[in-house]
Amino acid sequence: MADKEIKKILESLLFVCDEPLTAGQAAKVLEKTEGETRVALDELAKDFVEADRGIQLRKVAHGYRLYTHPANAPFVEKLVVSWDSRRLTRAALETLAIIAYKQPITKISISSIRGVNSDGVVASLASKGLVKEMGREKSPGAPILYGSSDLFLEKFGLCSLEDLPALEEFEPDSNSRVEIEAGLGRSNPIAKN
Repeated sequence: MADKEIKKILESLLFVCDEPLTAGQAAKVLEKTEGETRVALDELAKDFVEADRGIQLRKVAHGYRLYTHPANAPFVEKLVVSWDSRRLTRAALETLAIIAYKQPITKISISSIRGVNSDGVVASLASKGLVKEMGREKSPGAPILYGSSDLFLEKFGLCSLEDLPALEEFEPDSNSRVEIEAGLGRSNPIAKN
């Protein structure tokens, strides 16, 4: 089977998949090795970029998935109006960030960081499949430990948790720190840890 034919088949497989396609799954279908299939998938991703196509092939959540080109986002948003009803709330995004960066973590720890009860938000994120139970903490009551799921990686376009941006990138600069302190009514600036 020629490389061009393999890529055509891979495009079809990717088109019908509702979750990331692993190189192993594709290799079985193609009756090729996983290494050969991974090379073909990477070449296909490169072909999309070089042709400046409306779709891209990205590695996410231990597999490959087709995505729309980011430059076309405004047009895709106009078409997919129903997406607005499925957006995450600010509380959900905040909770999801805490779980992603601090996992495994209990609801009590999440609530402590947020300063409000987070049970409902964690339950909502779990029902959407973005977080999952990772076991139980070895402490009195054995609370459930939560972590992010492969669906979280997929939805946020990440291959692994190592792709999360460093928290230092979000640290306020000295001017912002002073403004925050002033807004909180404090006279002493926040000490940088």
